[in-house]
Amino acid sequence: MNDAMTPALTSLTEANPAQFPAPQPLLYGSLRLESRYLLSPLAGFTNLPFRRICRELGGVGLCTTDLVSARGLLERTPKSMQLVETCPEDSPFAVQIFGSVPQEMRDAAQYLESTGVHSVDINMGCPVQRITGSGAGSAMMCSTDATLSVVQSVVEAVSIPVTVKMRLGWDDSQLTAPAFAREFEQIGIAAVAIHGRTRAQGFTGTVNPDGIRKVVEAVDRIPVIGNGDIRTVDDARRMFEVTGCHGISIGRGALANPWIFRQLVAWETTGVVPSPGNFDDRLQLMLRQFAYLQAQVGAPRAIRMFRKMGHWYLKAMQVHKSLRHEFQLAGTLEEIDQAIEAIRQAGPTHGNRSGVLPDMHIPVPSGPVERW
Repeated sequence: MNDAMTPALTSLTEANPAQFPAPQPLLYGSLRLESRYLLSPLAGFTNLPFRRICRELGGVGLCTTDLVSARGLLERTPKSMQLVETCPEDSPFAVQIFGSVPQEMRDAAQYLESTGVHSVDINMGCPVQRITGSGAGSAMMCSTDATLSVVQSVVEAVSIPVTVKMRLGWDDSQLTAPAFAREFEQIGIAAVAIHGRTRAQGFTGTVNPDGIRKVVEAVDRIPVIGNGDIRTVDDARRMFEVTGCHGISIGRGALANPWIFRQLVAWETTGVVPSPGNFDDRLQLMLRQFAYLQAQVGAPRAIRMFRKMGHWYLKAMQVHKSLRHEFQLAGTLEEIDQAIEAIRQAGPTHGNRSGVLPDMHIPVPSGPVERW
């Protein structure tokens, strides 16, 4: 890694690793992860190009794909096959599948194992109506027998680790995660990840750490991964401290700061936290991710697909609104180059191009979850 991508170190006195025991290796069954910090599956964002840049920056123990339809995998639809594309550097690598039909979920898991995937994750957390309406995603938290049948069929079908990501429950009257975690451990699930909200909450309010702690207390051997509202090292410290979880999965916090995994590993091993990338670092990272996407899908599609991700990069870099707009309008590689050069010349609107930029929070969907 070149010097431009190696931010300066800063002390973070509140995040003292001496407060916690030395981190134990995180094991998903026989799969040993290099760190206890994971990239969450995040619809529309955790594609191969983004996973590659997270791995290059360092510190991430496992990356998981955007959720993929089990039926789509069996039918080999172009969208599903693109979602599970990987490369040698993308390791270890998990695919998250969703569905409610045991045979489809089983067959999809077997197909993934045959392609060399290291782990399969079952989605029980997606709150979106088009997923829950078919009985998949967080709707699985309302159907004990059917859900156990789906999960057991997948576990028994493959030899690679199978994990589950779920929410605390459907709503505050149905906090079923602890009971499911206990049953999953008996079935043979290798780990569970818990987003500390109910489906009814969507992404409103705050994560309930007590709810995550109850899931930790419900199991005997398997690791529990805490998820939700992790944007900083201090957020992770509090998650460990309050819940007792064994690892942390980060989604939107990684979009705002892809350096967060490296920061967390440095914090727990040295007590010194590297600063996230400055303006020039982020611009370089953005262009590298765009190049990876272009290589994967070709220039015309890459330009269209990268607009959303590019928007968040440029906002985090404090780029003037008019220049961000010009980037969004670019329709050719030449126009992309022109927009980037203008951005490069102008620099950030606040601070300077070599210093630490203000924190950037990625907004979440709003409104009633039933309308998503």
